[in-house]
Amino acid sequence: MQQQWSAVDNFMISCLIPQDDVLQQVLENNKRAGLPEHDVAANQGQLLALFVRMTQARRVLEIGTLGAYSSIWMARALPADGQLITLEADPTHADVARQNIRLAGLETRITLIEGPALTSLEKLGDVLPFDLIFIDADKPNNPGYLEWALHYSRPGTLIIGDNVVRDGEVINGQSDDSRVQGVRRFIEMIGDNPRLTATALQTVGVKGWDGFTLAMVNG
Repeated sequence: MQQQWSAVDNFMISCLIPQDDVLQQVLENNKRAGLPEHDVAANQGQLLALFVRMTQARRVLEIGTLGAYSSIWMARALPADGQLITLEADPTHADVARQNIRLAGLETRITLIEGPALTSLEKLGDVLPFDLIFIDADKPNNPGYLEWALHYSRPGTLIIGDNVVRDGEVINGQSDDSRVQGVRRFIEMIGDNPRLTATALQTVGVKGWDGFTLAMVNG
């Protein structure tokens, strides 16, 4: 099935997503630097950009930068005075991401903070609430990321959690995989929180079988 999923994704991307030399170079830079191939697919990047536009976001927080591919998609969708803060723990990833951000000409719109995300989130301090928060980092810490996302939210903030299906393992409550357990707790916390209205969708495509959560902070 993976071959067919990928073929469908590639067809949709070829029809709907314009070729972008900068984004293609970003992916090549990431591969050359040996970064894991965990970037969102192009159609998923476009989806993130659409979420930014649909929410009329001006301030975006991204937890997990990798090589800044998704950061660039979202930052481009911001208004001219918009700001995206992205957090990355790995120094090599952060270095590659900075190069890619410069390549995209987005140094003034994207702020990259290097260091463990939970520490960086604690140090953000008294900042204005974010309009959109994208959580795509190490899954065992997803529950902590959700708590901080809520701390930096306002009514109407959209919180997106990526990679929550884990090839179907999310339903395995006995899993010894800390990533699965982190995602399970993350989803349970969303469902138990009266401040949030949420859903989750499974996806298949070039990235295999996975999915994401969407949660909006209630008024």
